[in-house]
Amino acid sequence: MALSAYDLFDVRSLLSDEERAVQDAVARFTDERVIPIIGECFDQGRFPKELVAEVAALGLLGSSLPEEYGCAGLNAVSYGLICQELERGDSGLRSFVSVQSSLCMYPIFAYGSEEQRRRWLPDMAAGRVIGCFGLTEPHGGSDPANMKTHARKDGGDWVINGSKMWITNGNLADIAIVWAQTDEGIQGFVVEKGTPGFSAQEIKHKMSLRASVTSSLFFDNVRVPDASRLPNVKGLKGPLGCLTQARYGITWGPIGAAIACLDEALNYSKERILFGRPVAATQSAQIKLAEMARRITLAQLLVLQLGRLKDAGTMQPQQVSLAKWNNCRMAIDIARECRDLLGGAGITTEHAAIRHALNLESVITYEGTETVHQLVIGRELTGISAF
Repeated sequence: MALSAYDLFDVRSLLSDEERAVQDAVARFTDERVIPIIGECFDQGRFPKELVAEVAALGLLGSSLPEEYGCAGLNAVSYGLICQELERGDSGLRSFVSVQSSLCMYPIFAYGSEEQRRRWLPDMAAGRVIGCFGLTEPHGGSDPANMKTHARKDGGDWVINGSKMWITNGNLADIAIVWAQTDEGIQGFVVEKGTPGFSAQEIKHKMSLRASVTSSLFFDNVRVPDASRLPNVKGLKGPLGCLTQARYGITWGPIGAAIACLDEALNYSKERILFGRPVAATQSAQIKLAEMARRITLAQLLVLQLGRLKDAGTMQPQQVSLAKWNNCRMAIDIARECRDLLGGAGITTEHAAIRHALNLESVITYEGTETVHQLVIGRELTGISAF
């Protein structure tokens, strides 16, 4: 029996029937609806907003949250497979789903009141309300504790001042989950679009994630009621808990990008004739392709075990760091190598490799740079923080 070039260890056989059905449904959506338009969206710097309703109809928004809030109630492995298949299309679309699900819906579910859950989660699952996550600040980057945005209690309200940067979905969003310093530590607030003093400005001139909306957020004496505060968490563990959820999805997503690049390079190398034979007939090309398949296989096994740990409730943030570090590095290396195998054709967005390579420059940076995750593992091994 011939092996799949994209699943040499038959990892798919380890999935449940439901998990395979989820993967197949999202794969069809990516093949039929995303891939035909995403290169043009990247060229135009346009997020394909017209796909949001279809993404929601498939149950991909907040897919791991309970059905009582209008969500699909899927397990962690299914969410990972969703991320993998969406990023096989483009990192920008996976980022949209990741932010909506893990960074906006999750904190409302985990840290919000029951009233907040009932108000927001069903509409967010249906794609009627889009969210963004306001943590990163212009000077902060990898040091979120160095937060300048501040919320001051004023009677029954809170007054927020500050700014956030590199915010996915910022100009699309109907609500922002905003983290701010208070006299009682860092707290989260649901800030609605149109609140006086709250504005978003889209960041232009990007060479990465061009099919995604990235913004700066500004808060100038933004007044919100105490009912908009997430009541069940204080301190950095709130936003960091959200980031662990989102990073988990990111450990799966780059596998999809790597598979897309390998598929393109493999087919191209069989068709391209140089010096009287296909490029795929050369030892150098075969070694490169084999190396890509090896690294994809290792990444697939890594995230499947990570997903099983998450579903068992035993996953640790350090394990997520190791998987994000490994799989983002794997994918960006493969995207660059595939771009090289395509020769001159590889620099155009008519092919996927350069688009994925550029997108992965963001994915390897956001939600913990490669260096940060290396230091997380170093601290785990030595017991000494080098931050």
